[in-house]
Amino acid sequence: MKKLAIITTHPIQYYAPLFRKIAERGTVQLKVFYTWSQAKEKVYDPGFGKERSWDIPLLEGYDYTFVENTSKSPGSHHFNGIINPSLIKKVQKWESDAIIVFGWSFRSHLAVMRFFKGKVPVMFKGDSNLLDEPKGFSVKKMARRIFLSWVYSHIDVALYVGSANKAYYLAHGVPAEKLVFSPHAIDNERFKSNGGFFETKAAEWRKELGIKEGETVFVYAAKLISKKQPEFLITSFLSLQLPQARLVIIGNGEMEGSLKEKYGNNKAIIFADFQNQSNMPVVYRLGDVFCLPSKGPGETWGLAVNEAMACARPVLVSDKAGCAIDLVKEGENGYVFNSGNTSDLCTKMKLLMSRKEELKQMGSASLTIVEDWSYENIIQSIEKITSVNVGK
Repeated sequence: MKKLAIITTHPIQYYAPLFRKIAERGTVQLKVFYTWSQAKEKVYDPGFGKERSWDIPLLEGYDYTFVENTSKSPGSHHFNGIINPSLIKKVQKWESDAIIVFGWSFRSHLAVMRFFKGKVPVMFKGDSNLLDEPKGFSVKKMARRIFLSWVYSHIDVALYVGSANKAYYLAHGVPAEKLVFSPHAIDNERFKSNGGFFETKAAEWRKELGIKEGETVFVYAAKLISKKQPEFLITSFLSLQLPQARLVIIGNGEMEGSLKEKYGNNKAIIFADFQNQSNMPVVYRLGDVFCLPSKGPGETWGLAVNEAMACARPVLVSDKAGCAIDLVKEGENGYVFNSGNTSDLCTKMKLLMSRKEELKQMGSASLTIVEDWSYENIIQSIEKITSVNVGK
């Protein structure tokens, strides 16, 4: 059995279940090398303004190790936040047949790519895109193109997560033959209907929040930070003065205090605290439509959209979210609006309200679409590459 090493910073709720499924499948021998050793217990999240730990298992069912991070300022927010002097030797000692590196913008991850290129197949997984890139020519943009082309010259395969990500790799000199589709995905099965249990819990919660029968509920569930644009969503929604609609804002973050002060007494707006992972299948079912109004920079995908779609919900997504071009089929399972354009967002909200009787049908379309964006398809792409490239 071939050995596959994965290099990534810390356990997260999206990838830990994937690693577990790869290990369970048994077609490769997997070991995950976590490079942010300080995150073994909890991670401080500046977006939430607090330490967070997830209530689903992140370190069960697969082989892993935390590699000592000697950075004086540890974290995944800057290049010198991940420094692991022993990482390369540990991967060598394990005798990996192939490597997947998650993200290059850390000193140790880039070092791994450079060291192992030409020794074992190096795969790379990231979700960057060009959506935030300024239009036109600039010296800065050209310099970045040259630098990133050099970075990606140290990989054998780029696992692109969607259309915007593929365009990014092509723009930075990665040949088309080195690009393999490996979709951005969540654990779809965990979010799908559980014999009506999630729906029942959501209905009970709606009653507790004072939401009346027949009211259409738009849900925002994310950090309350500027790049996600929660206030833009609130003001746009309120401008419509919809008598049979509510907007539920779920989350915490740096904007929480000001938002609650400004809008907390408005009966059309409901605030709720951050919900942990085990309750998210209920959160999305609380609403009739899920909204992601992000402006960026850095909304490279928006996995909350995958989650909402796996809960059979229509979606209303900003064109600055990397997922929009792939996951939102205009008028079929939701709408995409121009980021920051109040008129466009309001138009799409009114369209959804006018199609109130079709929302369940649109939610079913979401579920059908997102089934192709699955762990199974990620695993198949990895297995195919590993079997083709290892031994060459």
